[in-house]
Amino acid sequence: MRDRLLVFIPCYNCERQIPRVLRQLEALPEGLVDEVLVVDNGSRDGTVEAARQGVARLQTLPAKVVRNSENYNLGGSHKSAFAYAAEHGFSHVVVLHGDDQGRIADLAPLLQAGEHRRWDACLGSRFMKGAQPIGYSRFRLFGNHVFNLIFSVVSGTRVQDLGSGLNVFARPVFTDPALLRCADDLRFNVFLLLRLIYAERRIMFFPISWREEDQVSNVRIVSQALRTLKIASDYLLRRARFWTDEHRDTPRSAYTFEVLVDHAPAAPGLQSLTRRAAVAAMQRA
Repeated sequence: MRDRLLVFIPCYNCERQIPRVLRQLEALPEGLVDEVLVVDNGSRDGTVEAARQGVARLQTLPAKVVRNSENYNLGGSHKSAFAYAAEHGFSHVVVLHGDDQGRIADLAPLLQAGEHRRWDACLGSRFMKGAQPIGYSRFRLFGNHVFNLIFSVVSGTRVQDLGSGLNVFARPVFTDPALLRCADDLRFNVFLLLRLIYAERRIMFFPISWREEDQVSNVRIVSQALRTLKIASDYLLRRARFWTDEHRDTPRSAYTFEVLVDHAPAAPGLQSLTRRAAVAAMQRA
């Protein structure tokens, strides 16, 4: 059975960045991924319209732009996309954040080589050897290395990143029912990582570039750090109950969305004609 890869792009107030993210997909080799799912979490700017225009330029990729039924936060958006991928028979979910901090080009060689088939999760790391965190202060770099060390000790597995915005997950991961009770906010990636380790999933980290330019961070550093430390202490002291406890502020039975745009690529013949016309126009210029 061949791979079916879904590229999931979570976004919130990414009007300026989402066009650049979608342009990244135009450079992917044809056939590498099967569908794009842009999940808007109730943006208050022009993110949806910018995404609508961006997916219209994807000549070979089917794509949907959807809006969560409620504000589910980043973790809840993952759950929306994971449910969609499970229902529609995808083998892998590629996560690429809509704020244009990560580059799918860092992941593409791994996918082309079929390396993702050897692992249940391939996790982008901003802090391992070979990574390029552009725009990070020394203080933030130091803090992330400290947290990676804490969670390495707590989990018994070397952690290279608690959660970047460039990952790929195999079906056993995104169909795991234990993820439903994990926090819906920015801490979801931490819970997901601990679940991967606890369930003895095959995981690998790979170095990525990561830049901060015109993005607006939703992270409140001090409160986020304290809540993340609480995850570590709970996991260490209450491991037997950790995966049966409820970690969400607002429990839900399902995470649903409304489809706003359903983009189908042009027929193969028309695609070739469009490409030839583009080449001819470039030659005339």
